[in-house]
Amino acid sequence: MNFKRDWFLIGMGLAILLAWMFPGPGAQGGWLHPELLTKAGVALIFFLHGMALSFDAMKQGAMNWRLHMVVQGSVFLVFPLLGLLLLPATKGWLSDDLRLGIFYLCALPSTVSSSVALTAAAGGNVPAAVFNATLSSVLGIVVTPMWLKLVADGTGASFPIGSVVMDLVVWLILPLILGQFSRVWLAGWAKRNKATTSVIDRLTILLLVYTSFCDSMAYGVWTKHGSVALLTSFVLSLVLFYIMLYTVGMICDMLKFTPDDRIAAIFCGSKKSMATGVPMAQLMFGASPSLGLILLPIMIYHPLQLIICGALASKWKIQSESENKSEGEEPIVVKP
Repeated sequence: MNFKRDWFLIGMGLAILLAWMFPGPGAQGGWLHPELLTKAGVALIFFLHGMALSFDAMKQGAMNWRLHMVVQGSVFLVFPLLGLLLLPATKGWLSDDLRLGIFYLCALPSTVSSSVALTAAAGGNVPAAVFNATLSSVLGIVVTPMWLKLVADGTGASFPIGSVVMDLVVWLILPLILGQFSRVWLAGWAKRNKATTSVIDRLTILLLVYTSFCDSMAYGVWTKHGSVALLTSFVLSLVLFYIMLYTVGMICDMLKFTPDDRIAAIFCGSKKSMATGVPMAQLMFGASPSLGLILLPIMIYHPLQLIICGALASKWKIQSESENKSEGEEPIVVKP
């Protein structure tokens, strides 16, 4: 194993091991204050990307409407439709609460921080990832509860739209804008230190892996709900992830997306946000004694997607570097 190339994969293993051995510091309310630490890391990522990306690149990313349609259609249409198919398919052999939890997973928006960080780590279209991840979070405030209303009665509790939007502005949009303004002084530094910003992206992903596994330990995901519920949730989460991974990839191939657009579409279109899912579930199902079971699928899916996408990001980055070093060869097309 080449440690220089694979330190990120080794780091993911260490992050999971640390979460298993020492979950307290990284769980919600722990002394590391992950609710602030991860947000600060995300803000730093968006500041650095704002500093490194020209305004023209940002504008081009926002104008890439075909990619936006693929991502948002995957997150809010294809994924929930898969969830609807699973509801009758699992009736009778899964509890109603777990079936609702699986559909809830399917209806959630995409992640923001890890989608952007992984896209950057893999050498994908970062401006498009920034736009789509942010748009998905905003749309999810409305679309996710609407999907839940179609499936379960009494789940239409109001969601604090103002606070969620304010979080997006403070931790994502504002650092991005500040990074754009800082280009006057720091554009040259950003260009010379791409390797440093790449390391920061990857370290932030490792932090997200650690805190997400700490949360799953704190919620008792691996011990509380019994082996059948745990195994079923794990298998269905894995199947759903790979269905979406290959579905988005095939759509990108049909539309002849460039490799960097394909990376952004796959990472943004196949992922689901635990950061949005947990507080939203507490608002919509907070009175239910089965909240833990409803949250079980997203608590499993979230770290699972980070591990698989992290491995893909490392693989695609190595492919990209090999391609850049090889002159006169056919370009390498990233595949899941």
